[in-house]
Amino acid sequence: MNSDSDLQIAGDILEVQHLLQPAREHPSTVAEFAGLARSIAADRALWAPHVEYDATTRWYHRLRTGPGYEVWLLSWVPGQGSGLHDHGRSSGVLTVLEGELTERTERGARTLTEGAQRVFAPGYIHEVVNDSLEPAVSLHVYYPGLTEMPMHESRQAQCAPTALGVVPA
Repeated sequence: MNSDSDLQIAGDILEVQHLLQPAREHPSTVAEFAGLARSIAADRALWAPHVEYDATTRWYHRLRTGPGYEVWLLSWVPGQGSGLHDHGRSSGVLTVLEGELTERTERGARTLTEGAQRVFAPGYIHEVVNDSLEPAVSLHVYYPGLTEMPMHESRQAQCAPTALGVVPA
């Protein structure tokens, strides 16, 4: 308690109902969306029965929707990646549920291990890849729901010479 203050709280503050915010049925802030992802991640019985692996393409399953948001479950076998992309006007929360994924951006690469979360704003450009030798599972929350995923050419590809020795503009 701060001894310079005349304010003191007597009794149980939780009994002062008008000071408490009502619980929201659906998230509406970045922190609440990250919290939603953490709570789903912690409830393995909720997501694990839906996981499948596909050697030919990334597998995905829409796990939940709410007003304006979607929750997707993705699996990644070794070597699978998203390609360099953004999420249009959607913000997102990526949470690694199992295994590890590598996120690549123009600033470099970072390894995301089980439990890691990345929160990103609209227009954020990245690539997610399973560079490990084991499968991985991730959870993605998008707000608003994902309506586009524009692909981008990697900076490395832009700088690579073509067969004629001409660099594309």
